[in-house]
Amino acid sequence: MSINIEFADRLKELPPYLFVEIDKAKRAAMARGRDVINLGIGDPDYPTHQPIIDAMKKALDDGSNHHYALDAGLPALRQEIARWFQGRFNVALNSDTEIYPLIGSKEGLAHLPLGIINPKDKVALTDPAYPAYRPSLLFAGARIIPVPLKASQGFVPDLAKIEKIKDLKMILVNYPNNPTAVTAPREFYEGLVALARSKGFIIVSDMAYSEVYFDNEKPVSILEIEGAKDAAIEFHSFSKTYYMTGWRIGWACGNPTLIAALGKVKTNFDSGIFQAIQVAAIAALKSPPHLGEEMRALYQERRDLLINGLRNIGWKITPPKAAYYVWAKIPKGFSTSMETAKAFLDKADIVVTPGNGFGEAGEGYIRMALTVPKERLHEAVERLKKVL
Repeated sequence: MSINIEFADRLKELPPYLFVEIDKAKRAAMARGRDVINLGIGDPDYPTHQPIIDAMKKALDDGSNHHYALDAGLPALRQEIARWFQGRFNVALNSDTEIYPLIGSKEGLAHLPLGIINPKDKVALTDPAYPAYRPSLLFAGARIIPVPLKASQGFVPDLAKIEKIKDLKMILVNYPNNPTAVTAPREFYEGLVALARSKGFIIVSDMAYSEVYFDNEKPVSILEIEGAKDAAIEFHSFSKTYYMTGWRIGWACGNPTLIAALGKVKTNFDSGIFQAIQVAAIAALKSPPHLGEEMRALYQERRDLLINGLRNIGWKITPPKAAYYVWAKIPKGFSTSMETAKAFLDKADIVVTPGNGFGEAGEGYIRMALTVPKERLHEAVERLKKVL
Protein backbone atom coordinates (compact mmCIF):
# COMPACT_ATOMS: atom_id res chain seq x y z
CA MET A 1 0.00 0.00 0.00
CA SER A 2 1.42 3.36 -1.02
CA ILE A 3 1.41 6.21 1.48
CA ASN A 4 0.15 9.60 0.40
CA ILE A 5 2.93 11.92 1.58
CA GLU A 6 2.31 15.63 1.18
CA PHE A 7 4.00 18.83 2.24
CA ALA A 8 2.61 20.43 5.38
CA ASP A 9 0.10 23.21 4.78
CA ARG A 10 2.63 25.80 5.99
CA LEU A 11 4.90 24.82 3.09
CA LYS A 12 2.09 24.75 0.56
CA GLU A 13 1.25 28.35 1.45
CA LEU A 14 4.76 29.59 0.67
CA PRO A 15 5.71 30.91 -2.77
CA PRO A 16 8.83 29.41 -4.39
CA TYR A 17 11.94 30.90 -2.80
CA LEU A 18 12.97 33.68 -5.15
CA PHE A 19 16.70 33.03 -5.36
CA VAL A 20 16.26 29.31 -5.97
CA GLU A 21 14.07 30.08 -8.99
CA ILE A 22 16.58 32.61 -10.30
CA ASP A 23 19.39 30.09 -9.89
CA LYS A 24 17.40 27.50 -11.88
CA ALA A 25 16.97 29.94 -14.77
CA LYS A 26 20.66 30.85 -14.67
CA ARG A 27 21.77 27.21 -14.65
CA ALA A 28 19.47 26.34 -17.54
CA ALA A 29 20.95 29.15 -19.63
CA MET A 30 24.51 28.14 -18.76
CA ALA A 31 23.76 24.51 -19.58
CA ARG A 32 22.98 25.67 -23.11
CA GLY A 33 26.46 27.17 -23.32
CA ARG A 34 25.45 30.81 -22.86
CA ASP A 35 27.82 33.32 -21.24
CA VAL A 36 25.64 34.49 -18.34
CA ILE A 37 26.44 37.55 -16.23
CA ASN A 38 24.82 36.95 -12.85
CA LEU A 39 23.63 40.17 -11.19
CA GLY A 40 20.91 38.29 -9.36
CA ILE A 41 22.24 37.04 -6.03
CA GLY A 42 24.45 39.13 -3.74
CA ASP A 43 27.31 36.73 -3.01
CA PRO A 44 30.73 38.44 -2.87
CA ASP A 45 33.11 37.27 -5.61
CA TYR A 46 36.20 37.87 -3.45
CA PRO A 47 37.65 35.19 -1.13
CA THR A 48 37.59 35.51 2.65
CA HIS A 49 40.48 37.60 3.98
CA GLN A 50 43.62 35.50 4.47
CA PRO A 51 44.13 36.20 8.23
CA ILE A 52 40.64 34.77 8.85
CA ILE A 53 41.46 31.66 6.83
CA ASP A 54 44.77 31.28 8.70
CA ALA A 55 42.97 31.52 12.07
CA MET A 56 40.52 28.85 10.91
CA LYS A 57 43.34 26.49 9.82
CA LYS A 58 45.03 26.85 13.19
CA ALA A 59 41.75 26.30 15.04
CA LEU A 60 41.10 23.11 13.06
CA ASP A 61 44.32 21.61 14.46
CA ASP A 62 43.14 22.26 18.02
CA GLY A 63 41.19 19.21 19.20
CA SER A 64 39.33 21.25 21.80
CA ASN A 65 37.35 22.82 18.95
CA HIS A 66 36.04 19.48 17.69
CA HIS A 67 33.35 18.95 20.32
CA TYR A 68 29.86 20.35 20.81
CA ALA A 69 30.04 24.11 20.96
CA LEU A 70 28.56 26.21 23.74
CA ASP A 71 25.02 27.22 22.74
CA ALA A 72 25.65 30.90 23.48
CA GLY A 73 29.01 30.88 21.75
CA LEU A 74 32.54 31.29 23.06
CA PRO A 75 32.77 33.98 25.77
CA ALA A 76 35.79 35.33 23.89
CA LEU A 77 33.68 35.79 20.75
CA ARG A 78 30.90 37.58 22.62
CA GLN A 79 33.45 39.83 24.29
CA GLU A 80 35.06 40.63 20.95
CA ILE A 81 31.64 41.44 19.45
CA ALA A 82 31.01 43.81 22.38
CA ARG A 83 34.39 45.48 21.81
CA TRP A 84 33.74 45.86 18.07
CA PHE A 85 30.24 47.22 18.64
CA GLN A 86 31.49 49.78 21.15
CA GLY A 87 34.11 50.96 18.68
CA ARG A 88 31.78 51.09 15.68
CA PHE A 89 28.55 52.43 17.22
CA ASN A 90 29.67 53.74 20.64
CA VAL A 91 27.14 51.40 22.28
CA ALA A 92 28.02 49.25 25.30
CA LEU A 93 26.70 45.68 25.23
CA ASN A 94 26.74 43.13 28.05
CA SER A 95 28.49 40.15 26.49
CA ASP A 96 26.64 37.71 28.76
CA THR A 97 23.04 38.91 28.34
CA GLU A 98 22.86 41.19 25.30
CA ILE A 99 24.77 39.22 22.62
CA TYR A 100 24.04 35.83 21.05
CA PRO A 101 26.15 34.36 18.20
CA LEU A 102 24.23 32.73 15.34
CA ILE A 103 24.71 30.27 12.51
CA GLY A 104 24.29 33.24 10.18
CA SER A 105 21.90 36.12 10.86
CA LYS A 106 19.30 34.52 8.54
CA GLU A 107 19.02 31.58 10.93
CA GLY A 108 18.52 33.86 13.92
CA LEU A 109 15.88 35.90 12.11
CA ALA A 110 14.04 32.67 11.33
CA HIS A 111 14.16 31.37 14.90
CA LEU A 112 13.33 34.56 16.79
CA PRO A 113 9.59 34.70 15.87
CA LEU A 114 9.13 31.20 17.31
CA GLY A 115 10.22 32.59 20.67
CA ILE A 116 8.17 35.80 20.77
CA ILE A 117 5.23 35.53 18.35
CA ASN A 118 1.95 33.74 19.09
CA PRO A 119 -0.58 32.74 16.41
CA LYS A 120 -2.51 35.77 15.05
CA ASP A 121 -0.07 38.30 16.54
CA LYS A 122 0.26 41.30 14.24
CA VAL A 123 3.72 41.86 12.74
CA ALA A 124 4.49 44.83 10.50
CA LEU A 125 6.75 43.89 7.59
CA THR A 126 8.12 46.34 5.07
CA ASP A 127 7.23 45.81 1.41
CA PRO A 128 9.46 45.23 -0.49
CA ALA A 129 11.57 43.09 1.86
CA TYR A 130 14.19 40.34 1.88
CA PRO A 131 12.15 37.23 0.92
CA ALA A 132 13.34 35.10 3.88
CA TYR A 133 11.47 37.24 6.42
CA ARG A 134 7.96 36.23 5.40
CA PRO A 135 8.28 32.42 5.85
CA SER A 136 9.72 32.77 9.36
CA LEU A 137 6.79 34.95 10.38
CA LEU A 138 4.22 32.67 8.78
CA PHE A 139 5.73 29.59 10.44
CA ALA A 140 5.24 31.33 13.80
CA GLY A 141 1.60 32.01 12.95
CA ALA A 142 1.97 35.77 12.63
CA ARG A 143 -0.57 37.97 10.90
CA ILE A 144 1.59 40.05 8.58
CA ILE A 145 0.68 43.72 8.11
CA PRO A 146 2.49 45.09 5.01
CA VAL A 147 4.15 48.49 5.33
CA PRO A 148 4.85 49.85 1.82
CA LEU A 149 8.23 51.48 1.18
CA LYS A 150 7.82 54.33 -1.30
CA ALA A 151 10.44 56.20 -3.28
CA SER A 152 8.74 59.48 -2.36
CA GLN A 153 9.51 58.74 1.31
CA GLY A 154 13.05 57.54 0.72
CA PHE A 155 11.96 53.89 1.07
CA VAL A 156 11.54 54.40 4.83
CA PRO A 157 8.27 53.42 6.60
CA ASP A 158 5.70 56.10 7.38
CA LEU A 159 5.63 56.23 11.19
CA ALA A 160 2.12 57.74 11.15
CA LYS A 161 0.80 54.61 9.45
CA ILE A 162 2.61 52.32 11.87
CA GLU A 163 1.09 54.24 14.76
CA LYS A 164 -2.40 53.47 13.42
CA ILE A 165 -1.89 49.68 13.54
CA LYS A 166 -3.80 48.44 16.59
CA ASP A 167 -2.31 45.75 18.84
CA LEU A 168 0.95 45.62 16.93
CA LYS A 169 3.31 43.00 18.41
CA MET A 170 6.43 43.51 16.31
CA ILE A 171 7.92 45.35 13.36
CA LEU A 172 10.84 44.13 11.25
CA VAL A 173 13.06 46.73 9.58
CA ASN A 174 16.21 46.30 7.52
CA TYR A 175 18.72 49.11 6.93
CA PRO A 176 20.90 49.34 4.94
CA ASN A 177 17.99 47.90 3.01
CA ASN A 178 17.79 44.87 0.79
CA PRO A 179 16.58 45.38 -1.93
CA THR A 180 16.34 49.20 -2.11
CA ALA A 181 19.93 49.87 -0.91
CA VAL A 182 18.93 52.93 1.15
CA THR A 183 19.88 53.76 4.73
CA ALA A 184 17.57 54.92 7.52
CA PRO A 185 18.18 58.36 9.06
CA ARG A 186 18.66 58.66 12.81
CA GLU A 187 15.39 60.60 13.03
CA PHE A 188 13.45 57.59 11.77
CA TYR A 189 14.94 55.33 14.43
CA GLU A 190 14.27 57.93 17.11
CA GLY A 191 10.62 58.10 16.08
CA LEU A 192 10.31 54.32 15.82
CA VAL A 193 11.82 53.72 19.25
CA ALA A 194 9.57 56.35 20.83
CA LEU A 195 6.56 54.73 19.16
CA ALA A 196 7.57 51.23 20.26
CA ARG A 197 8.01 52.33 23.87
CA SER A 198 4.66 54.11 23.93
CA LYS A 199 2.67 51.37 22.17
CA GLY A 200 4.59 48.40 23.55
CA PHE A 201 5.75 46.62 20.39
CA ILE A 202 9.05 44.90 19.58
CA ILE A 203 11.52 46.17 16.97
CA VAL A 204 13.64 43.69 15.01
CA SER A 205 16.41 45.40 13.06
CA ASP A 206 18.37 43.47 10.43
CA MET A 207 21.69 45.25 9.88
CA ALA A 208 23.54 42.66 7.82
CA TYR A 209 24.95 45.37 5.52
CA SER A 210 26.11 47.72 8.26
CA GLU A 211 29.66 47.97 6.87
CA VAL A 212 28.82 48.12 3.16
CA TYR A 213 28.25 51.85 2.70
CA PHE A 214 29.37 54.56 0.30
CA ASP A 215 30.68 58.12 0.34
CA ASN A 216 31.81 57.67 3.99
CA GLU A 217 28.21 57.89 5.25
CA LYS A 218 28.15 55.31 8.04
CA PRO A 219 24.74 53.73 8.70
CA VAL A 220 23.21 54.18 12.15
CA SER A 221 22.41 51.28 14.48
CA ILE A 222 19.02 51.46 16.16
CA LEU A 223 20.80 50.61 19.42
CA GLU A 224 22.45 54.03 19.28
CA ILE A 225 19.06 55.55 20.08
CA GLU A 226 18.32 56.22 23.76
CA GLY A 227 15.83 53.67 25.09
CA ALA A 228 16.22 51.31 22.13
CA LYS A 229 17.27 48.39 24.32
CA ASP A 230 13.81 48.49 25.92
CA ALA A 231 12.28 47.28 22.68
CA ALA A 232 14.87 46.32 20.06
CA ILE A 233 17.01 43.42 18.96
CA GLU A 234 19.46 43.84 16.08
CA PHE A 235 21.02 41.24 13.79
CA HIS A 236 24.52 41.44 12.33
CA SER A 237 26.44 39.28 9.89
CA PHE A 238 30.04 38.41 9.12
CA SER A 239 29.04 37.46 5.57
CA LYS A 240 29.19 40.79 3.81
CA THR A 241 31.81 42.63 5.84
CA TYR A 242 34.46 39.91 5.68
CA TYR A 243 33.49 37.97 2.50
CA MET A 244 32.30 35.08 4.71
CA THR A 245 28.91 34.20 3.18
CA GLY A 246 29.58 30.47 3.18
CA TRP A 247 30.94 30.35 6.73
CA ARG A 248 27.50 30.96 8.27
CA ILE A 249 28.12 33.09 11.32
CA GLY A 250 26.50 36.24 12.68
CA TRP A 251 25.03 37.55 15.92
CA ALA A 252 22.02 39.14 17.58
CA CYS A 253 22.30 41.90 20.17
CA GLY A 254 20.06 44.16 22.18
CA ASN A 255 17.19 43.62 24.64
CA PRO A 256 18.15 40.83 27.10
CA THR A 257 14.68 39.26 27.16
CA LEU A 258 14.57 39.04 23.36
CA ILE A 259 18.09 37.58 23.38
CA ALA A 260 16.98 35.00 25.98
CA ALA A 261 13.91 34.04 23.91
CA LEU A 262 16.06 33.54 20.83
CA GLY A 263 18.57 31.52 22.86
CA LYS A 264 15.88 29.24 24.25
CA VAL A 265 14.59 28.44 20.76
CA LYS A 266 18.09 27.77 19.50
CA THR A 267 19.04 25.44 22.35
CA ASN A 268 16.15 23.23 21.22
CA PHE A 269 17.01 23.40 17.53
CA ASP A 270 20.78 23.43 17.16
CA SER A 271 23.99 22.76 19.06
CA GLY A 272 25.84 25.99 18.47
CA ILE A 273 28.38 27.16 15.91
CA PHE A 274 31.38 24.98 15.04
CA GLN A 275 33.96 26.38 17.42
CA ALA A 276 36.74 26.75 14.85
CA ILE A 277 34.49 29.14 12.89
CA GLN A 278 33.99 31.16 16.07
CA VAL A 279 37.75 31.45 16.45
CA ALA A 280 37.96 32.63 12.85
CA ALA A 281 35.19 35.16 13.55
CA ILE A 282 37.25 36.61 16.41
CA ALA A 283 40.11 37.10 13.94
CA ALA A 284 37.66 38.80 11.55
CA LEU A 285 36.54 41.29 14.19
CA LYS A 286 40.20 42.11 14.88
CA SER A 287 40.89 42.78 11.17
CA PRO A 288 42.73 46.02 10.42
CA PRO A 289 40.42 48.87 9.31
CA HIS A 290 41.96 49.10 5.85
CA LEU A 291 40.33 45.79 4.83
CA GLY A 292 36.88 47.26 5.34
CA GLU A 293 37.89 50.45 3.56
CA GLU A 294 39.16 48.44 0.57
CA MET A 295 35.91 46.47 0.44
CA ARG A 296 33.83 49.66 0.41
CA ALA A 297 36.08 51.26 -2.22
CA LEU A 298 35.70 48.18 -4.40
CA TYR A 299 31.91 48.24 -4.34
CA GLN A 300 31.74 52.01 -4.73
CA GLU A 301 33.91 51.80 -7.85
CA ARG A 302 31.63 49.11 -9.25
CA ARG A 303 28.54 51.10 -8.30
CA ASP A 304 29.78 54.18 -10.13
CA LEU A 305 30.81 52.17 -13.19
CA LEU A 306 27.40 50.51 -13.50
CA ILE A 307 25.32 53.59 -12.70
CA ASN A 308 27.26 55.86 -15.06
CA GLY A 309 27.21 53.24 -17.80
CA LEU A 310 23.44 52.76 -17.56
CA ARG A 311 22.85 56.51 -17.44
CA ASN A 312 24.89 56.89 -20.62
CA ILE A 313 22.51 54.56 -22.44
CA GLY A 314 19.47 56.44 -21.18
CA TRP A 315 18.48 54.52 -18.05
CA LYS A 316 18.30 57.02 -15.20
CA ILE A 317 18.98 55.36 -11.84
CA THR A 318 19.55 56.76 -8.34
CA PRO A 319 22.92 55.56 -6.95
CA PRO A 320 22.59 53.35 -3.84
CA LYS A 321 23.81 54.71 -0.51
CA ALA A 322 24.76 51.31 0.93
CA ALA A 323 24.63 47.51 0.45
CA TYR A 324 25.88 46.15 -2.85
CA TYR A 325 22.65 46.41 -4.81
CA VAL A 326 21.24 48.75 -7.41
CA TRP A 327 17.45 49.15 -7.13
CA ALA A 328 16.16 50.51 -10.40
CA LYS A 329 12.81 51.33 -11.96
CA ILE A 330 12.27 49.11 -14.98
CA PRO A 331 13.27 50.81 -18.24
CA LYS A 332 10.78 52.35 -20.63
CA GLY A 333 9.20 49.81 -22.93
CA PHE A 334 8.75 47.16 -20.23
CA SER A 335 5.53 46.68 -18.30
CA THR A 336 6.47 44.39 -15.37
CA SER A 337 9.47 43.38 -13.30
CA MET A 338 9.26 39.77 -14.43
CA GLU A 339 9.03 40.73 -18.09
CA THR A 340 12.14 42.87 -17.68
CA ALA A 341 14.11 40.13 -15.93
CA LYS A 342 13.09 37.57 -18.56
CA ALA A 343 14.05 39.88 -21.42
CA PHE A 344 17.45 40.60 -19.88
CA LEU A 345 18.16 36.88 -19.59
CA ASP A 346 16.76 35.89 -22.98
CA LYS A 347 18.22 38.79 -24.98
CA ALA A 348 21.37 39.74 -23.07
CA ASP A 349 22.26 36.69 -20.94
CA ILE A 350 22.06 38.86 -17.82
CA VAL A 351 20.43 37.65 -14.59
CA VAL A 352 18.68 40.31 -12.50
CA THR A 353 16.12 39.96 -9.70
CA PRO A 354 12.55 41.06 -10.42
CA GLY A 355 11.32 43.51 -7.81
CA ASN A 356 7.96 41.80 -7.27
CA GLY A 357 9.86 38.87 -5.77
CA PHE A 358 10.44 41.10 -2.73
CA GLY A 359 6.76 41.97 -2.35
CA GLU A 360 3.89 43.61 -4.19
CA ALA A 361 5.36 47.08 -3.67
CA GLY A 362 8.51 45.94 -5.49
CA GLU A 363 6.64 45.66 -8.78
CA GLY A 364 8.06 48.03 -11.36
CA TYR A 365 11.64 47.62 -10.14
CA ILE A 366 14.55 45.24 -10.59
CA ARG A 367 17.56 44.62 -8.36
CA MET A 368 21.11 44.22 -9.65
CA ALA A 369 24.02 43.02 -7.48
CA LEU A 370 27.50 44.52 -7.64
CA THR A 371 29.20 41.23 -6.79
CA VAL A 372 30.88 40.69 -10.18
CA PRO A 373 34.16 42.18 -11.50
CA LYS A 374 34.23 45.56 -13.23
CA GLU A 375 34.88 43.95 -16.60
CA ARG A 376 31.64 41.99 -16.35
CA LEU A 377 29.70 45.08 -15.30
CA HIS A 378 31.06 46.91 -18.32
CA GLU A 379 30.06 43.97 -20.52
CA ALA A 380 26.59 44.00 -18.96
CA VAL A 381 26.17 47.67 -19.91
CA GLU A 382 27.24 46.93 -23.48
CA ARG A 383 24.73 44.09 -23.74
CA LEU A 384 21.92 46.17 -22.25
CA LYS A 385 22.65 48.95 -24.71
CA LYS A 386 21.43 46.62 -27.46
CA VAL A 387 18.35 45.57 -25.49
CA LEU A 388 17.29 49.05 -24.43
